[in-house]
This record gives sequence, C-alpha cells and structure tokens, in this order.
Amino acid sequence: MPAPAGVRIMGVDTSLRSTGIGVVEARGNTFRIIEFGTIKNPQSRIHSESLAFLHQSVMEWIGRCSPDAVAIEGSFYFRNAATAMTLGQARGVVMAAAAQKHLAVYEYAPRRVKQALTGSGTASKEQIIRMIVSLLGIKGTDPTDDEADALALAVCHLQARSSFGVIAPKPV
Repeated sequence: MPAPAGVRIMGVDTSLRSTGIGVVEARGNTFRIIEFGTIKNPQSRIHSESLAFLHQSVMEWIGRCSPDAVAIEGSFYFRNAATAMTLGQARGVVMAAAAQKHLAVYEYAPRRVKQALTGSGTASKEQIIRMIVSLLGIKGTDPTDDEADALALAVCHLQARSSFGVIAPKPV
C-alpha cells in the first residue's frame, strides 16, 4: 500500500557540530525533496549555546517545512562516554523541538536505514549518497554525508510505513 499523499518526513542525522537535516514528501509511490541542509555549530561556540542553536534551528526547519513526523538515527554503542553523552544531548534537543510542535519521533538503526536504501545493512556512505541522489533525482551538488544520512532516514521511514508493508516502529 503506498504512502498517503502528501506525507512529509523530516530526517535528522544528529550531532552537536554538524547536524544533517532533510525533508522528503511522499505522494503515492513518488518521493520528492522539500529541502535539505546542514545545521553547523562552530567549535568556538560553547556547548550550551550549541545545543540552544540546534534547538532553534530545528524549530525553524519544522516551521518552514511542516513535516508530519521526524525520523532520527537510533542510539548505538560508543567507546567514548563523552561522545555518547554529547550525541545524547543533541538527540534530546531534536526530540524536544519535535515534541514542542507535537510531532512524533521515530528511531531507526543505521543498519535498517542502509538496508532500506540499498538492500544491504553494510552499505558504504558512497552507496547511500548514490541511492539518495538517484531515488530523489538530486541535480547538481550531491548532499554531504550528514545530509544524505538525514534524507535516508526520511526515506526509510516513508518506506517503513508504506511500500514494503512494514509497520513503522512506535514513536519514541
């Protein structure tokens, strides 16, 4: 069963310094990009201000693009506790922004996203970018790794709720 017409999903590849973000709309079996880009926080910006800027930026994206839901990458193991904590804080900020706008947030494991896009859970970044460019008909400059991951999360969610007949996970 195809995705309902006009469903918009915002994919967010969260990090403190370079968050990829992309909004994809499904109309039937056709996907199209609404917008994609990167939210950048310079190293010189202190941690708390970086989190505030990320929150403000996500709120602006939501206001501008009007997504129906948000898809983020699920947690995974880090050897470095400080890195895991920083990523957790950034993810929390994105989830809080979505909650403020009454949007459900769905998590997808990196392996599931890769499999949804390429058929292989071990696909390379280059394979993901090629599939995103092809599937969404991107002309000109290819998306960055972070942007491609965000767009892949959005497409994965749209596929999970539609064409493959797979039920999307419950929102977090």
